[in-house]
Amino acid sequence: MATTTTPRTPTPEHAETQPHSGQRDARRVPLAVWPVGQRSAQYQRTGRYHPDCTAHPGKMLPDLARRIVVEYSQPGQLVADPMAGTGTTLVEAALAGRRAVGVELEARWVDLARRNAAHVLDLASRRLVTVHQGDATDLAALLGDDAGAVDLVCTSPPYACDVGNLDATNWGAGHNLCATAERNYSADRANLGHARGHAYEQAMADVYRACRAVLRPGGILAVVTKNTRRKGRLFDLAGLTVALAEAQGFTYLQHVIALHAAVRDGDLVARPSFWQRTQTEKARARGEAVHLVVHEDLCLFSAGPAQLTSSAKETARAH
Repeated sequence: MATTTTPRTPTPEHAETQPHSGQRDARRVPLAVWPVGQRSAQYQRTGRYHPDCTAHPGKMLPDLARRIVVEYSQPGQLVADPMAGTGTTLVEAALAGRRAVGVELEARWVDLARRNAAHVLDLASRRLVTVHQGDATDLAALLGDDAGAVDLVCTSPPYACDVGNLDATNWGAGHNLCATAERNYSADRANLGHARGHAYEQAMADVYRACRAVLRPGGILAVVTKNTRRKGRLFDLAGLTVALAEAQGFTYLQHVIALHAAVRDGDLVARPSFWQRTQTEKARARGEAVHLVVHEDLCLFSAGPAQLTSSAKETARAH
């Protein structure tokens, strides 16, 4: 049986930033739950992806990327990721027989995405993957003749919160668990990971506008987000994503809860990082009613009228 939910617009009580798209009519979209964390993130990558992937703090789960690609595109179609990172979406798309093109701002991740393609894929599948260095807002220029022909854009933007790699050795020596210079995804201030408030909203609006320009009519935009807390307040990134995408002409199609916890005998088994557990314990000690977050929000949009693929309809009915 299909389950529906009413999309939320961020409010001052629930979010630090608010979209400027005005009051939206209350509509309902299908809601699904995907158990993409049955295997740990480390196990999903070990023996497949290049070991240097541990250097990136914001990698998409391979099982999640694969399911998005399979549910919302067909073999032979074109999948794009405008913030490709280490290339997880590109690799999983190629493994599923799709052409894949990625754009990444920083040269070190462009190099790693290309190495991942070479590391994971056979020669024939490698030919399906192209990685460009550049800005996500220049997507149309970077894609060239493929602009306007993309079937699926699948990406995960920075979460507008402090994210960084953990240094256990540094922590053991009495220093910060995550060096300040390594937070916000990058030491490069031009990286979107440093943006906050209205600057973040505007930057993401520009990215979604660029995505709209390269998608074919009826193409799908899939955005993986996570609601976070800062100074005790919820940052409703899923609601903000919906508002920003709709402001660029997208139609909100579906919401998916992507479970990072494993489902075992009817219970959820969380796999928090040391950082997540430590931050949650500190917040609870301050009296904040927070808990471990064991899911990401996948928001799906159409570059045209609301219409789910047949496989997506089956997914919605199943949940």
